[in-house]
Amino acid sequence: MFRPRDLLLILLAVFLWGLNFIVIKIGLKQFPPLFFSALRFLFAAFPWVFFFPRGNIRWRDILSVGLFIGLIQFTLLFLGMRLGMPAGLSSLVMQTQIVFTLFLGIMMLRERPGGAALAGAAMAIAGMAVIAATVKENSTVTGFLLLLAGAFSWSIGNIMIKRAGSVDMLRLMIWMSLVPPLPLLVLSAMVETGQSRAFMSMGWQGVAVLAYAGIASVVIAFGIWGRMLYRYPATAVAPFSILVPVFGITLSAFLLGEELGPLRIAGSLLAIAGLAVTVFGTRLHALLTRRP
Repeated sequence: MFRPRDLLLILLAVFLWGLNFIVIKIGLKQFPPLFFSALRFLFAAFPWVFFFPRGNIRWRDILSVGLFIGLIQFTLLFLGMRLGMPAGLSSLVMQTQIVFTLFLGIMMLRERPGGAALAGAAMAIAGMAVIAATVKENSTVTGFLLLLAGAFSWSIGNIMIKRAGSVDMLRLMIWMSLVPPLPLLVLSAMVETGQSRAFMSMGWQGVAVLAYAGIASVVIAFGIWGRMLYRYPATAVAPFSILVPVFGITLSAFLLGEELGPLRIAGSLLAIAGLAVTVFGTRLHALLTRRP
């Protein structure tokens, strides 16, 4: 049972992550995507690395998580949203990492999920297929595929975190944020333009966007998340990540005026239900079949 204060903190963390997709959408109107991602990780890393020592986290874990969750995942996310993927749907598509992680766990960690988890994964995939059928523009199709690839990269990062063992998630997220900035800045210099103009003219809104994307969504949200994982079983905390697309879709409708349409709403509900079954299904089946 969660303490009321801790429950509110968990809800705050997933709310911050849901709102982060709206913030990213706003930031992409001002910054080139690769340059924006580099600045975001600089805000996430500094000055926090001086206050949170690396501790027992191995450099190979920092590099692997920084590569898959930091560099690749967020590069694909930012590029996909820049190509037209709505913020709300982006928050949902990225949560397919739960399904990818399930299958990677089977192949790489020899995990054995229950039938309910597999059924939920099938529902989530079907929901994604319904959403994909509504994507018409070529650029948005590319954006959708980039986000799926980003979610897959996230799932590989999840496996790397599992292999890292018992480490402080907040410290890991801060230290892995040292990995993406340099390669992103190099790539940005090679393929993007307007970085200096965007940086010099960003104003208070640009600073707020970078501070939120780097500090609120990483330092604060992951700090809360790591603390709750330390205090409660992971199986009790992890399911709350399903609320990220719920907040993302709702907030994008209110703040950005995004309209999903009946078919996308149906696909989104099917995908969210599938993610819920993937996470909760095995325990729910055990409760229903338990004999007195």
